[in-house]
Amino acid sequence: MKALFPVFCRLLGYVVLLLALFLPFILVMQGLVTDRNLLLYKECTKLLMMAGCLLIIFALSKNESRETEQIRNTAVRNAVFLTFLFVFGGMLWRVLQGDVINVDTSSFLTFLIFNVLCLEFGLKKALVDRFFKR
Repeated sequence: MKALFPVFCRLLGYVVLLLALFLPFILVMQGLVTDRNLLLYKECTKLLMMAGCLLIIFALSKNESRETEQIRNTAVRNAVFLTFLFVFGGMLWRVLQGDVINVDTSSFLTFLIFNVLCLEFGLKKALVDRFFKR
């Protein structure tokens, strides 16, 4: 999988993730989150997190090579597997609890977060492997 965005989008993705993580708490402390707009803020936070993850996944690395593309492909494969396990586990837990009210709606966000984690792990592992092979 080839990268779509320039190198600076990787850092921008982490900034967007940090913003999405801390902005709801700041808004609650300011008293801007109410019962009427809670769903809007929740969904906007999910969208910001998805945008940040996509920026990280599809941004070029500083030393982009064929190996980086293979790591990105492996990260996607591992993220699909981990997301399946996570979603299946949640579904199984809800069946065991008899919970018919709650439904998981953040599967894509879960996939993207697992994808970013697998990508970062793969890139750091490749860096360590190259360092110790020399």
